[in-house]
Amino acid sequence: MTSPQNAIMHSATVPCRVNLIGEWIDFNGGTVLPMALAPSVTVDIQANQTTSDRISSAQFEGAQHVAIDAPATHHWADYVRGALQYARKQAWISTGQDVHVESAIPVGAGLSSSAAIIVATLKAVRPPSASVTDTDLAFAAKDIENTFIGVPCGIMDQMAVALGKPGTALALDTRDCSYELLDMPASWTIVVAHSGLQRALSDGRYRMRRDECLEAARQIGTEFLCDANPDKLGGLDQALASRARHVISEGKRSQEAVVALRAEDRARFGHLMIESHNSLRDDMDVSVPGIDQLVADAVDLGANGARITGAGFGGCIVALVDPAILEEWWRDLKARHPKIARIA
Repeated sequence: MTSPQNAIMHSATVPCRVNLIGEWIDFNGGTVLPMALAPSVTVDIQANQTTSDRISSAQFEGAQHVAIDAPATHHWADYVRGALQYARKQAWISTGQDVHVESAIPVGAGLSSSAAIIVATLKAVRPPSASVTDTDLAFAAKDIENTFIGVPCGIMDQMAVALGKPGTALALDTRDCSYELLDMPASWTIVVAHSGLQRALSDGRYRMRRDECLEAARQIGTEFLCDANPDKLGGLDQALASRARHVISEGKRSQEAVVALRAEDRARFGHLMIESHNSLRDDMDVSVPGIDQLVADAVDLGANGARITGAGFGGCIVALVDPAILEEWWRDLKARHPKIARIA
């Protein structure tokens, strides 16, 4: 990067996350249970005293040199630029910035690499004197993703990467964003495996599912679809009824999963994960055959539970495994699915 020698470098590192359970309910009034993972993104920023932002990365193809007020261009650097534009509105920065992004988070894996980049950029430029909490940054990051990027996501990903710590799960009530960090039991191993199937939220499928959930809530007459009475789904068309069934049942599963985690009941938690995957496959219609087989084999080989994680359509699975069988289990799963890669 080319910046004045007296410019101060600011850096921030933010982890990725996996959602253990509670999928597609963060905008429906549900409780979600994401866990921070060790793979992270680091953003280094220096003021360049120009009217352009210059953004680069060793992991993402194509550096970008663009005016500070330019709109999004469907480029990976939009996640950085949206955060920089927000920071200028807050008067945290003024001129253009030289930004370099280093990321160990697989793209398109459903591990919130986009939220991590936005939150890391905001953390890097947040003034030390500003009374801005990490929760405030999470809400800002959600707004950036909704308005600048154009993805109508909920608040889970941003809260998870802004507040989460590896080895803990974030029990987050998405209605009021109250939360509790829960330690993962030593007798549990959480495995995140990338299927090798890429996915993207910008292709319209995420928005379609989200709109279906909101329309189902509107037709039923409830603010939060998680609150809906299953007996009232008969008046919905087949697609809306299926989405509502998933949301209602997933809301209950996630609350039961928090209880199971506190009780260190690995068998119960694993069973809830399996039920969650089946619902995501059949009612939410966000899984794909390759993921379904990977989940089935993970359970067949001894995992207590496994499920697709993230918005779906590819990406990663998350599995709950007894540490005593972990090495043998992974070896056998890898033999059945040679293209998978362990993320955590």
